[in-house]
Amino acid sequence: MWTMPRILLVKTSSLGDVIHNLPVVNDILQHAPQAHIDWLVEESFADIPHLHTGISHVFTLALRRWKKHIFSQKTWQEIAAFKQFIQQNQYDAIIDTQGLLKSALAMRCARGTKHGYDKQSIREPLASYFYDKTYAISYQQHAVTRNRALCALSLGYAIPTDAPDYGMPTERMAIHPHTSDLQSDYMIALHGTSRDSKLWPVEHWTALGKQLAMQNLNMVLPWASDAEHARATIISQQVPDSVVLPKLSISELTGVIANAKAAVGVDTGLSHLAAALNIPTIAIYTDTNPALTGVMAGKFAPAVNLGGIDKTPSVANVLGEFEQLKN
Repeated sequence: MWTMPRILLVKTSSLGDVIHNLPVVNDILQHAPQAHIDWLVEESFADIPHLHTGISHVFTLALRRWKKHIFSQKTWQEIAAFKQFIQQNQYDAIIDTQGLLKSALAMRCARGTKHGYDKQSIREPLASYFYDKTYAISYQQHAVTRNRALCALSLGYAIPTDAPDYGMPTERMAIHPHTSDLQSDYMIALHGTSRDSKLWPVEHWTALGKQLAMQNLNMVLPWASDAEHARATIISQQVPDSVVLPKLSISELTGVIANAKAAVGVDTGLSHLAAALNIPTIAIYTDTNPALTGVMAGKFAPAVNLGGIDKTPSVANVLGEFEQLKN
């Protein structure tokens, strides 16, 4: 491996996937402390790689927005500007841990040797034909483990086997001014997710909040959509001393999560963010299998996955794990 490599990481979306890629930065820096590492990501998730001090520059693209306005002159001007900007650098290695056709096409705009999964190890096999070097990495392991393995094989160091270090700030992060009145001891309840089938029942959140309030741990409820705001309001009306946050960006919400005593969340990228921020985290699964994409604890705080496909954890299950996390 080069002593001072210039590397471009390609992980464009979504929130949980971007967070799963964070540990590779510390892995690389452990083996090449002088490495210059850039990251290519969708504009809506750029806040995450910006949080890691090991990232030199974050390149953003807007595939989702461009697709909606494909015939707009502004769209094509932005695409041309993106290509010109990213082609200014020559990389020793460009590593696409996304493994999708869209990420493979985006990485082709950059200059350097391109690495990725082989066609048997990838969700969209066609993407593998855009790489200069490909690697066989089993699907039967967690996404974090796959990302770390791909980077190790691409750069020539041993595949790590230790707990991941997400590289997030270990000190208490600043609270957004709109949320500065939060109680010092609170649990953040990450109740919103992309599909209704992934939700945890409102009555479960209410019962959990009441139990934690008796332990002087207040429930804080973020939201991103009108439906989530309505749900947060219903829960808060029944849970003493709970707080419904104002609508916050990912960057603003990161500070709130980082100051929580614990996090309980459904299958959402924010649960992965809590684990990455070294907050004791319980992730609740009701419609998906957490074995391959559940929260993965880092080096500095515990995390646990409960439930699975058609397996809704009870309030007692969550409270039991909550007691374990405190010990």
